[in-house]
Amino acid sequence: MQGSVEPARPEILNPSGLATVADFVRWAASEFNRAGLYFGHGTDNAVDEALWLVLHGLALKPPLPDALFQGRLTEQEVERVQALVAERIRSRKPAAYLIGEARFADLDFWVNEQVLVPRSPLAEMIRQGFEPWREGREIHSTLDLCTGSGCIAIACALHLGLERVDATDLSPEALAVARRNVGRYGLNAVVTLHEGDLFADIPPVADPEAGFDLIVSNPPYVDPAEIPHLPEEFHREPSLGLAADEEGTALAARIIEKAHEYLAPDGLLVIEVGNAAEALAERFEELPMDWPVFEQGGQGVCVIQAADLGVLRQAETGSD
Repeated sequence: MQGSVEPARPEILNPSGLATVADFVRWAASEFNRAGLYFGHGTDNAVDEALWLVLHGLALKPPLPDALFQGRLTEQEVERVQALVAERIRSRKPAAYLIGEARFADLDFWVNEQVLVPRSPLAEMIRQGFEPWREGREIHSTLDLCTGSGCIAIACALHLGLERVDATDLSPEALAVARRNVGRYGLNAVVTLHEGDLFADIPPVADPEAGFDLIVSNPPYVDPAEIPHLPEEFHREPSLGLAADEEGTALAARIIEKAHEYLAPDGLLVIEVGNAAEALAERFEELPMDWPVFEQGGQGVCVIQAADLGVLRQAETGSD
């Protein structure tokens, strides 16, 4: 673990000399830093984390006009903000769980502790329409494996203007969250949710031309040996969404080995594997993979063209 949970100090509940929104954001950020909190679930620093929580306590959302930062809090607002700050420090829950919402690919998603907090670098690829790897090809259908909150499936549907998205997850609790988010964006006729292990509920396509144009996944990819050493905030997330055997590559490998049964001949396979990238590349050293560099941070996403998956089939059959 990264340190131990430090109980909220008494003065956290009764800060003195604070009046404005800016005062409380600065105060909360300082308390978060003193408590040694970890940031990486939607924000990457104490100030942004504090801003989200303070504004939530005020029933506001960023961006906030500069003039409002000098607005003074009412007594009830002070109590709500103090309670949120104290709870963030006491529980080590990521702010998204306390707020009940997270932002991904310029969209807001309802979340709870049954799903991982959306934070994938895949958001950048989605906003860019998966170019340049897409190479201008049409994307009409997408399969999202390990959908969790449904954020990737929904973001793909909206940013790409898709006609069909299928999304799977092993957890019925996660699918309940995804279902709520699908309804929030009015996508019930576009996004179909499936309960099952990866491809289990998705029949292989009889006609390759009818395969998915895009398969995308952010599966569990943390080596189980690393889990005990993660910051406390990760232990507030469902372990089912984090750990994967075989140095974190188990699920990604299964996806790669089965994807050819579901992809269109000119389709694209995109998988996030984070720190398991090196292990996955070594495991499939014969398979051409592209590893994007992200302008907005993040790493460990591999892009594979459907045509290149034939390399694996040739290796399996021993053919040239």
